[in-house]
This record gives sequence, C-alpha cells and structure tokens, in this order.
Amino acid sequence: MHTNNQSPQVRCVVNTCKYYATGDYCSAKAINIEPRNASTTEMTDCATFERK
Repeated sequence: MHTNNQSPQVRCVVNTCKYYATGDYCSAKAINIEPRNASTTEMTDCATFERK
C-alpha cells in the first residue's frame, strides 16, 4: 500500500517510449491505461505511450 506522499514504481520495458527510464521504469508523471471496460490483459493499452 502506498501513502499519499509515495508514488508506485511502474515497470516498463518499452524502450521506444519517451518515458522509458533506465532499469525498465516509466518516468511519466501520470499513466493512462485504456479502455474502461477491458476484461483481459490483451485488451488493455498504455495511452501514455509516446514514441521517442
């Protein structure tokens, strides 16, 4: 559980994204994952992705 002054570490291996950080982490200040009614992992999409 995270307190209000902590942010979770988000692992990301998509090294073509501008938010990719060393060690396979995401450096975006906010992450948007879509769509709302996804029911499987395959149906989800990181809408925050921006190509480097």
